[in-house]
Formats: sequence, C-alpha cells, structure tokens
Amino acid sequence: MARVENGRRSADTRSILTVSSSQLDDESSLGSDSEINGFTSDRQTDKYGFIGGAQQHTEASAQDLPPQVLRQREVKWLDMLSHWDKWMIKRFNKVRLRCQKGIPPALRGRAWLYLSGGKVKKEQNQGKFQELDNQPGDPKWVDVIEKDLHRQFPFHEMFVSRGGHGQQDLFRVLKAYTLYRPEEGYCQAQAPIAAVLLMHMPAEDAFWGLVQICEKYLPGYYSPGLEAIQLDGEILYALLRRVSPLAFRHLEKHKIDPILYMTEWFMCAFSRTLPWASVLRVWDMFLCDGVKIIFRVGLVLLKCMLGTREKLKACQGQYETMELLRAIEPRYMQEGFLVREILEVPVTARDVERENHTQLKRWKKNHGELNFKSPPRMHGARVVMLSEPPRRQDLLQNPTIVLVVPPPTPQLKKGKEEKRSMKKRSMKKSPPVVEIPNPYSLPNDRPPPPSDPPAPPPLGNETAEAAPQTETDPSHQQQAPPPDLRPAKESPLQRSTQSLSSTEQDTYL
Repeated sequence: MARVENGRRSADTRSILTVSSSQLDDESSLGSDSEINGFTSDRQTDKYGFIGGAQQHTEASAQDLPPQVLRQREVKWLDMLSHWDKWMIKRFNKVRLRCQKGIPPALRGRAWLYLSGGKVKKEQNQGKFQELDNQPGDPKWVDVIEKDLHRQFPFHEMFVSRGGHGQQDLFRVLKAYTLYRPEEGYCQAQAPIAAVLLMHMPAEDAFWGLVQICEKYLPGYYSPGLEAIQLDGEILYALLRRVSPLAFRHLEKHKIDPILYMTEWFMCAFSRTLPWASVLRVWDMFLCDGVKIIFRVGLVLLKCMLGTREKLKACQGQYETMELLRAIEPRYMQEGFLVREILEVPVTARDVERENHTQLKRWKKNHGELNFKSPPRMHGARVVMLSEPPRRQDLLQNPTIVLVVPPPTPQLKKGKEEKRSMKKRSMKKSPPVVEIPNPYSLPNDRPPPPSDPPAPPPLGNETAEAAPQTETDPSHQQQAPPPDLRPAKESPLQRSTQSLSSTEQDTYL
C-alpha cells in the first residue's frame, strides 16, 4: 500500500478504522478524496496533536529528551531571544548549532518568528494584519481558499473540524496574503506552510512568518508559472550529479524530470512528506540556514533510495522509479538518521548560488527571460536580519500574561515611615534603669544608698550597734539581749525576715 503523508493510509502505521456516518461528528473534517473518511470513536491525539496516531512513525522516529536537558536548552534559548541581535551578529554559529540540535517545543513558535524575521516585520507594520483581515478579499481567491481548508492536515486536532478555529485562522492568514501580494495571489502549496506556522503561533504571527518564507526564503515559488520551482529543480539535478552520480545517471537514463518528484518536497518544505518529528527538525534548520537545507533533504532522500545498485534493480523503468520515490522507506526519514545525513551533505549556500547562476543562464537561453522576476533569495536568518536591520524595540518580547500590581497609596507609605521612625526613637532613647529596693531584705544585705536613707526603727539602732561588736569580737555573737529591755512587738514583716535568715547556716543565699 502507499505510504502515509501526514495522515494517509499506510501499511507501516496503525490504520484508522472508518466508522459509520451516524457516528461521525457533523463538524469533523473529512479531508480530501484520497484520505480516509472517518475517525475512531475515541479521538486520542499524540504529542504533536495528530488524532489516532495518523501521523506516520511519530512514536518510533521521535527522540524524547530528558526533562533536565530540555530545561537547560529552554534557559539558553530564552537568553538568546532576550539578546537576539547580539547573538545573531556575534555568535551566529552558536545559534546554528542550537537549531541543529532542535529548538525546545515550548519556544519553537517564538524562535521561528525571530529566525524568519517575522517579528521585526510585524513590529514595523503594526495594525497591517488587522487592516487586511477586515477586508472582504478577492472572491476569486476566497472561493479557492475555502475549498482547500479541509485538505490541510485533516487529522490534526487543530484542523479537524469544519469551521473550527484552526480552519478559520488558516482562512484569515491566506486571505490576508492575497491582499498583501495581489500580484501573486494564492497558491495551494502555501496552505500547508501557513498551517504548520499556525500550529505554533497566533494568526498574526503566522501571517508574517508566511510573508517572510514567501519573500525571503522561497521567493517566486508561489508565483504564476512556477518558474522558480522549475529552476530549483534543475539546481537539485545538477547538485545530485556531484553528491550521488549513480542516482543522477539513473534519472537521466529514464528521463525523469525533477519537477515530477520534487515539487511537493520543495513547495511544502517537506511538511507533507516526512514524519512530523523530522518535519520540525528540518524547519528548525531551514529557518536558520535557508533553502540549502531543503536541497540537502532532497539529496539525502534521492541518494538513499537510488544511490545503490541493489536499489536500482527494483526500478527498471520510469514508473517503478516514480513509485519508489513516492514511497520512501521510513528508516531514511527517521529524525536521528535524517538530521545526521543532512549535516554531512557537502552543499553550501555558495554552491546553491553558483549553480543558480549557471541554470539561470541556461534557462534564458532555452526559454527566454523569466516572466516573474522574484526578489533575491536570502540564505538564512542572519542574512535576513542584516538586509533589514531591526530597531531595538522591534526585538522586545511581548509577554502574553501581564500582571498589573496596583501601586501602594501614599497614606500607607506615611504610616510605615512613621512606624519606622517611632521604632528608631524607642531604640535610641532607652529609659534609665531604676533600682527597686527589696522589701524582703536580709540582715546581711547592703543598706540602701545614703542619698535618701529611710528613718530607722527603734530596734534597728540596737542591731546597728551590735553589728560592729560581732565584727570585732566574735565571742559575743551568741550574746543574749539585756534583761531590762522589753522586746518590741514583732510585725509580720519582721517575723518573715527572721524566718528566712540564719546566721549559723545560710541556705537561702
């Protein structure tokens, strides 16, 4: 059976069972005639948003990173996005390396917008998309766009419902581009490009990303006549002669024109050919380094499918060769294998431009001048940024969630300041320590200071006179009081004092 292309039937993947029309959702998108008309009762999506595992080889080809590595890469990308102009000018090789490793999924949409230059374009044309969105559009293009909406990734949860938010945004983006570039109008291959962008960013950002891809990365691809794509087909054919001479001779022998197999590859940037994990990695590198990545992917697939004699034995004619190129083996499209092969292909932007110059001369000789003169092609994000130098405010990140904190009232400030001043004053001026006399003083305690002595009681004189005698003559310590003196009546305070004192054995102190 034929292979799956983003939801098409394949023997290598899990088939999607068709259900009766009564079980179908009325608003579900049924896709094109070549696609399966139906869904299973439970619409389970994979991590990319495709329903029922319809996207081919998603589970096998995706390389899951440990969460710690993913968090580290997110921190690095956040730092780059915060100082984008400095990184692009001074450390672009580091940016390229991080794009080759793969952009973190949480930041992929924002990174694509910065790499393509769509962020700067959007800031320099504030309100332009809203203006185009409010216009009715050319009825000729509007009808064609509406017919193509349900064909774009019909098994993705964003575009599965007719009239859903995904299809509405896709219509808005494509209609706005026909108004933005009326001389080009609409091309069917623009729809999957815009749909991929919409999976990662809002409609306005996706519009400016589409503008940059159509004008900077793939200029002339979607213009009437498709002359640019035919020219790039000849460039791919010439580069294949150097990369895989065996595959080149086979295609030349059977007179298979490049336009027969590479049109969908290049015009859709492999979004309808590769498994989704590989599509995202290819787009990461494509928006960083430009169209040379698209050429490298095409060369890798041709070399893997037609680069050995064993492979060529299975396709003896033109029909067999075309069937082989339409059903590329899954192992060659696996994320890890494909990225490694892409990085090893010896094709640079200079090689592409040199061959473009050669093929353009040959085109003019055989077909005359080009009918549609497209703007020069920009090879990568750094060239795009240098062609239109951004202002500093154009690169500022606009947060999607803004927390508004009300400023404190001046009365509260004054109250806090007064409290602080009161604390400082209390710390500076500490009250003097007042000595409080002990009401339960013992006989051997020190007397209070002589500044304000209290009036001594009559019994206190005798004890005062007896005290020095006890110091000078210890033999009179136990001397009894004179018999002629009558002891005074003891107060409760004196009784408590005497009960707590012991001259022979002081256990209290």
